[in-house]
Amino acid sequence: MSQTALMDESRHTRSLDIPLHRLDVPLPHLLPFAIGTFDTIGALSRANFPHRHTFYEIVYVTGGHGAHVLDSTQQSLHPPQLCVITPGQIHHWADAEQLTGHVVLFNEDFLLSRRQDVAALRSLSAGPGHAPGEQSVPMEALLAEMESEYRALRPGYRTLLRASLQILIVRALRTCSSAEETITHSRAGEVTTDFTRLLRLPGGTCRSVDSYAQQLGMSAGHLHALVRQSTGLTPGALIRLQRTLEAKRLLVATEMTIRQVAGAVGFRDPAYFCRFFRRETGMSPGEFRADTGENHHDPRIQSIAARPDGS
Repeated sequence: MSQTALMDESRHTRSLDIPLHRLDVPLPHLLPFAIGTFDTIGALSRANFPHRHTFYEIVYVTGGHGAHVLDSTQQSLHPPQLCVITPGQIHHWADAEQLTGHVVLFNEDFLLSRRQDVAALRSLSAGPGHAPGEQSVPMEALLAEMESEYRALRPGYRTLLRASLQILIVRALRTCSSAEETITHSRAGEVTTDFTRLLRLPGGTCRSVDSYAQQLGMSAGHLHALVRQSTGLTPGALIRLQRTLEAKRLLVATEMTIRQVAGAVGFRDPAYFCRFFRRETGMSPGEFRADTGENHHDPRIQSIAARPDGS
């Protein structure tokens, strides 16, 4: 196995009955970063069952057919196609065959806490895929160079990989003008990015606006004003949206009961949760699950990719 492989097939974590994949760094000199192909990263880079990540994934699909499903939204593959998955999202590949392309995996600390990069990735992950358009040639060349640096470990490779990743994010953002327009570098934008990042963490939908404001070092009123300035929505509205999204994820990707889903997203009373869900979506949780169809994972499948050599 290559000394730079960062996936440990023996470890996995279960989160609400949805496999949670981790990016493992077995040796101190290795980065919380990996790049390769669907084959070298491992079989689970093209997993066909719903799962989450603790890390970011950027996939540049150059060939194959099927569909990418991200948070219950399915989009057919039309290579070349760019897909961005952020921590906590549920995704899988549906009926995908002969997938080729580049797969980039990294933890948030590899970005050195650059808020604008995190905000860009969150915006790009709002949909299951983007057509790279005029960015296709430079992006593919950049990805090939990044993989070469990652394999060779030449002097300065850490700095070069970080800089290249930031360039890749900018080029990715250019593939989606609507995402680019949502990125702001103002104080309001920075606070909103921090707030939404915390909101998407496990248990985030069960917290109050006051608790978030306290963690971010400001009053609830100040948080309310900054988030509304940046998004046009209040923190409470964003919490409701995230609760609804998380409930949809669990209804589609698990066999949890309605009561269990309600508790997982912060509702003690399942009846109140059902009223909330109907108000937000126009249908009951049971109707939503029946409408989207069941697509549950096989819990016997390990949640960490096989080694590049297939062992």
